Amino acid sequence: MFLIRDARPTDLDDLREVATHLDSVNLPDDRDRLSALITASRESFAARCDVADRKFVFVLTDADCGRVVGCSVVFAQHGSRRAPHVYFDVREEERYSQTLDRHFVHRVLRIGYNYKGLTEIGGLALIPALRRHPERLGGLLFAVRFMYLALHRELFRDEVLSELMPPLEPDGTSLLWEALGRRFTGLSYQEADRLSHENKEFIRTLFPEEPIYATLLSREVQDVIGQVGPATKGVEAMLRRIGFEYAKRIDPFDGGPHFQARIDDVALVRGTRRFQVADGVPTLVEGSRFLVAAERAATRAAEDGGAAPLFRAMATTVVLDGDRVRLSAKDCALLSVTAGDEVACLPLDKSRTS
Repeated sequence: MFLIRDARPTDLDDLREVATHLDSVNLPDDRDRLSALITASRESFAARCDVADRKFVFVLTDADCGRVVGCSVVFAQHGSRRAPHVYFDVREEERYSQTLDRHFVHRVLRIGYNYKGLTEIGGLALIPALRRHPERLGGLLFAVRFMYLALHRELFRDEVLSELMPPLEPDGTSLLWEALGRRFTGLSYQEADRLSHENKEFIRTLFPEEPIYATLLSREVQDVIGQVGPATKGVEAMLRRIGFEYAKRIDPFDGGPHFQARIDDVALVRGTRRFQVADGVPTLVEGSRFLVAAERAATRAAEDGGAAPLFRAMATTVVLDGDRVRLSAKDCALLSVTAGDEVACLPLDKSRTS
């Protein structure tokens, strides 16, 4: 059985192991940065930092041994006046010569900045041995973030962003960065990636404001612009199913596509409902599969020194009875709820979470 909860400092070693299978800006294979991310997540779940700075790390654990085997992340606001969200707009420009009777369609890249910010989801990773698990664990980590958006809608922006990983070279470098970014900054992909995590000033001052014609790049480089890497094809499919669309924007470092949606239009947000836990054990034969989540008030976190999770979620079979939900005794224990407590439920439809 598996349980999703908020991350703790004791998860660092396990989370580092999970991060080795992604190693992205949002989930780096870097012990110090992961430790800082866990600290920020604890402050965020406990409402001890500004809303714009909140980062929520959800970890998937084996309930029998407590080992962390996967994770996903929500950033309340990606982009601000001090650190804007940076992207390339991808547009088409048509040219025609009547004299030559020749028509061309050029793909044009133009740097853009968002200072108001968007909510961002990212950092979804699962250890390879569990990627084809019958519980569809990747889908649970995918869905739990939208459940949290629904439960705390006031904390998040109107638009939600997902930056997908593009095809990269075997050594982890980006063809687009080598063709453009390195020439404008003098930095390697890895150096620029690390620096941009804390400081984006060099992008604003060194990247050209004028349009860049992709036609001038090699065909090999052009072919990776806006493409989704093999490892994230499944995530792209899930995003499209719940209402995301390609925003015709890409990451200026690696060319990975940006997918966006209005939070209130996302199917998994709209499908999340609140119920009270009812007395009695359900007849499981008549139940349905749901992702069920329970929260502990942040004001109670100090009572146990923050040792207990503030958020718990699990996939299980439940019986809905009006505005009440019936859970097994074992599920109630794992979620730390009793009769009368409030939980959130999201139906696990294969078409939306697998």
